[in-house]
Amino acid sequence: MGVLNVTPDSFSDGGCWQEPSRAVDRAIEMEESGAALLDIGGESTRPGAESLSVKAELARVIPVLERLAGCVQVPLSIDTYKAEVARVAINHGAMIVNDVSGLLYEPELANVVAEHQAALILMHNRGRSREMYSRARYLDVGEEVADELSDSIQLAVRQGVSASRIIIDPGLGFAKRTDQSYAALAAVDRLVGLGYPVLVGPSRKSFLAGNDSLGPNDREWGTAAAVTAAVLEGAHVVRVHRVREMVRVVEVADKLLAASEKLPRWEVGDTSWTEPI
Repeated sequence: MGVLNVTPDSFSDGGCWQEPSRAVDRAIEMEESGAALLDIGGESTRPGAESLSVKAELARVIPVLERLAGCVQVPLSIDTYKAEVARVAINHGAMIVNDVSGLLYEPELANVVAEHQAALILMHNRGRSREMYSRARYLDVGEEVADELSDSIQLAVRQGVSASRIIIDPGLGFAKRTDQSYAALAAVDRLVGLGYPVLVGPSRKSFLAGNDSLGPNDREWGTAAAVTAAVLEGAHVVRVHRVREMVRVVEVADKLLAASEKLPRWEVGDTSWTEPI
């Protein structure tokens, strides 16, 4: 999934694709580079970002969706937690709604998704952007993320969203400090066990900055490592800024995963490897 932020203040590429014509060119480039999905966002969802009005968010995303309708073939996703933005975006070609709140902010978003038979990405989160880190307290990150996403899934299904159209996301960097984001990434296989496709979005996030406090554009190596880990843990989709490079990373990770599944498994107590050939 390629990230297309049409915002002035996104943490990584704010202002780069705000002009609709540039956004369309970028979308075409990402599709040609191998993106299978495109995620369009009009409001920065980075921790601490200011919330936009529905009118302001629509003014950013609808001109892009209108232009993309005949330009790309891959499904379009709208990155929003607002029910009304989702409704209008779906009517302009979006097929997926990517809700970074997991229905926490506007539960009625699920009704819009159900009404239009769209797909819904539920990301794990806790609280609004300015308070989420005060809620980053876990005893077992993997277990709690899985449990809370299960609650979001149940809410969506009760509101009429088809279970076959739900994707889940551990929410790396959201209501999670650095070590907790790594723990959530390492526990992706637990989410896979819930029986829903899993999306992981590590791209350029601050938990990848390391001790050198690297800026967003210098975190591509870390992104590549996190993407590899996600694929090996069973993720179905990775959300990234640099599509061309990460397509190659995913191809290698897929081959490694396929090869590892064919290898005989060594069990604790198995000493056959000590026997003469």
